[in-house]
Amino acid sequence: MQLHEGDAAFTAPGPMGSRPEPVYAGATSFLRRRYSRDLVAESPDVVVSGIPYDLGTTNRPGARFGPRAIREASANLAFGRVWPWNLDPFETLSVIDWGDVVFDEGYPDRMVEAVEAHADRIIATGARMLTLGGDHFVTLPLLRAHARKHGPVALVHLDAHSDAWRDERHNHGSMFFHAVEEGLVDASRSVQIGLRTFNEEDHGYTILTAPWVHEHGPGAVAEEIRRVVGSHTTYLTIDIDCLDPAYAPGTGTPVVGGLTTSQVQRVVYALAGAPEPSFVGMDVVEVSPPYDAAGITSLAAATLALEWICLLACRLQGLGAPNAAQGGSGRVSAGRALR
Repeated sequence: MQLHEGDAAFTAPGPMGSRPEPVYAGATSFLRRRYSRDLVAESPDVVVSGIPYDLGTTNRPGARFGPRAIREASANLAFGRVWPWNLDPFETLSVIDWGDVVFDEGYPDRMVEAVEAHADRIIATGARMLTLGGDHFVTLPLLRAHARKHGPVALVHLDAHSDAWRDERHNHGSMFFHAVEEGLVDASRSVQIGLRTFNEEDHGYTILTAPWVHEHGPGAVAEEIRRVVGSHTTYLTIDIDCLDPAYAPGTGTPVVGGLTTSQVQRVVYALAGAPEPSFVGMDVVEVSPPYDAAGITSLAAATLALEWICLLACRLQGLGAPNAAQGGSGRVSAGRALR
């Protein structure tokens, strides 16, 4: 492996390819991707953004520091080919880091306007968004922008909580109720995975509780996603508290009995096989570094975001699902084109 001069976030000649540099040094863009806001010249397939917002939390704050911590943890993953996909996604996908959406914290309502305008601009180019939260409320303005472009989307939602409690207030526990009420998501085509808190209403979402996942396994989860979502335009949102606190202590509202990091990875692996949802965007939210231990929550978030990027690259190359049991040397089934 040949190291480069470092700071690829600023010195990389373009948005393609990988440029390994020391994990402990340099500017920490997400996965060392080049910082850029030129959506025309770069023509990105994926735009990474951070939303440092945590004013929608109902318990422990700190998710405003999530985007920075996830980027820092991602430096540990930016070294070319990814196991078990056996590919470097950046040889296929053009990915840039746009930086963070900035808003005046003294006017928190303006965050919604800022995120919607930011997302509208990116989505209009045909690029997919990968967003780093921030608390989970930030998904609502992102869904509004995606729905303006695509109509009601299917939602694949991993979480300890439904975040669909009937509440006129807007916080990180009500946005998926409002998403249904506003017609942003098609609940009949949407799946909530890993839930282990009570809500007397399901609003039409298909729910796979954490015990169901433990009993049936990641393969069954992927099959249920295929059954419910089909090939519908889909948005993936991962609240890091879908993981058990043993794997993700750095979050605002931890709930025991959750999924393992490996289980969620294996769901993503299984989704690479056809038929598969048509993912147009993804976010990972609720990383709260002040409560983390040795950065494991930030690392989990960065890794799951990377798995999604690999899923997109896998589809673009027409590859099937990676066979982790064979160390990435085998493929389970054929994939389909990204666009």
